[in-house]
Amino acid sequence: MNGSNGEERVVHEVAMVVPKRVLEEEGNCVEFLVTELKKRGMVVDRVVGLADEFLKVAAPLETLGNAAAELHIRKPTRLGIDLPFEMQGSEAFIRQPDGLLFSWFERFRCYQHLIYGIVNCGGYDVTLKLNGRVFCWVAGESLLRRLESEGVIKQMFPLHDEFKRKELLQTWALNWWNFTNQPIDQIYSYFGAKIGVYFSFLGMYTQWLIFPALLGFIVQMVDFGSLQFLALPIFFVSTILWAALFLQFWKRKNAALLARWQINCLVGPSQGYRFLGMEWSSLPFPKELIKNLGNERSKEKEAYQRYEWFAYRKRFRNDVLVIMSIICLQLPFELAYAHIFEIITSDIIKYVLTAIYLLIIQYLTRLGGKVSVKLINREINESVEYRANSLIYKVFGLYFMQTYIGIFYHVLLHRNFMTLRQVLIQRLIISQVFWTLMDGSLPYLKYSYRKYRARTKKKMEDGSSTGKIQIASRVEKEYFKPTYSASIGVELEDGLFDDSLELALQFGMIMMFACAFPLAFALAAVSNVMEIRTNALKLLVTLRRPLPRAAATIGAWLNIWQFLVVMSICTNSVLLVCLYDQEGKWKIEPGLAAILIMEHVLLLLKFGLSRLVPEEPAWVRASRVKNVTQAQDMYCKQLLRSISGELASMTKPEQEQQQQDSGALLT
Repeated sequence: MNGSNGEERVVHEVAMVVPKRVLEEEGNCVEFLVTELKKRGMVVDRVVGLADEFLKVAAPLETLGNAAAELHIRKPTRLGIDLPFEMQGSEAFIRQPDGLLFSWFERFRCYQHLIYGIVNCGGYDVTLKLNGRVFCWVAGESLLRRLESEGVIKQMFPLHDEFKRKELLQTWALNWWNFTNQPIDQIYSYFGAKIGVYFSFLGMYTQWLIFPALLGFIVQMVDFGSLQFLALPIFFVSTILWAALFLQFWKRKNAALLARWQINCLVGPSQGYRFLGMEWSSLPFPKELIKNLGNERSKEKEAYQRYEWFAYRKRFRNDVLVIMSIICLQLPFELAYAHIFEIITSDIIKYVLTAIYLLIIQYLTRLGGKVSVKLINREINESVEYRANSLIYKVFGLYFMQTYIGIFYHVLLHRNFMTLRQVLIQRLIISQVFWTLMDGSLPYLKYSYRKYRARTKKKMEDGSSTGKIQIASRVEKEYFKPTYSASIGVELEDGLFDDSLELALQFGMIMMFACAFPLAFALAAVSNVMEIRTNALKLLVTLRRPLPRAAATIGAWLNIWQFLVVMSICTNSVLLVCLYDQEGKWKIEPGLAAILIMEHVLLLLKFGLSRLVPEEPAWVRASRVKNVTQAQDMYCKQLLRSISGELASMTKPEQEQQQQDSGALLT
């Protein structure tokens, strides 16, 4: 069920794909599944497609509430305290921006709990049938797990809400006049926090690009005469300060978004954001350590330290393997491409060479990403998000090398600014065309091919070669659409990995070589305005509805952007040195000394701004402190009442013993 302003409407948010019924038989497993789903309080609609049958599932608010209570989902209340959800006190809990009681992430968790929670509790095996096949549903087993293992349930995937999808198409994807303004609250409510945060970051980044785009256009097009030698250093300093301020103010906006969406997080200096309520059972420590927790403190401490350093050693080993593979395998290939590009004279051949090079590198990097996934599966990480961050760092290292090493080659060896500028223009244009084709055309081609295969198969089964077969049901069209998955695999990341990678590589390109091509900021701003709309159309039209993820920040990508800012200080300083010292003497003269001093000053300013600009707005900190204080007061009063009640029911010797035990605990 779904709706706003107190009205409810039936919304089928999950679909399951099952085979078509061929035989009329008693004990049909699909019929049995539908009956069990309805017993759990869900609404099931059956749709027959060309080759398969689809079960569309919806859950009323009461059913979702009972599942949330069973899962002990903690939700913010009007008192400012997060409490486990209870259906009886639902009015005390704060609703989502779209008026619903549960977010999309919470609803999908409830659906999974309800569907996979159908367990054989009868104490005896149940015989199920499907088109002549017979198999048993053993006692204590999940029905859906059993049907998946038997191939009855082919897929389970989330469905688009047609009403909200069309609304987002009008207000977001097709609303070109708003440029960077987006309905972020609606995006969060429909897709979840991770996608909502990404598009908020993309919109803010595009808005902030207006300043360096205008400044870069002026520096590139205007002749300053005798002051021309000061134009590039001033532009360089301005872009570094701009980038440092942008990242700090993004942290503030991210904190404000989380407060507005009632997502409570703790901020850690090395761990990013961690959700409150993580239990000991969710941490990846050996069960023996948790079982013996508190028995012998010295042995316990030694065991945890040994386990911690063992985990660090495995991660360090994998990082070394990735770095050595980059140096030994990818570096020679990159230098060979850069050298061939330098000796070719035809611009057309250079464009063709760059396109072929990007295709080859894309394949090699995907292969490296899959190897990285296998390495990460052997690591010890605290959660799926930590494993995903480890994957991001490793794969970005591969892309960083293949994207920038050829450009560094032109800067340091040939010292040719015109060739460098030509390389940057080609990379920006070809990369944008490549990512646009990957984002828009490839999913549509996959969708069209799947529809063609289904229609051809249906014609062969019917024995008719004429007439056009139509796909009438919306759920079957959703089934044919590709999933929002990462190009390196679906184990740890979704499609946001590729979108975030594209954005990070663009930021590195325009920042690290700002002095060579100031106009790149304007090209990036125009590209990002297009990117917002094409990504919106991709999510709403050409792809299935993505699975919700709990991540409430851009995660490891923020650290990567911080790294790129530091690298841009170094690379632009080298560019200015090459421009100033055209003879290549590398002597510490006044001009070179000034550049060296400017580099150190910018590094200090970059890290100083992270301390001067608070990461949270004052109202967010005040609200968080108020909520913590209220929670402490309530828990203290409840604890005192429970202790007073227990002491009143005790005898005098028992009270004295209780006081002695409390004193021993305090000491």
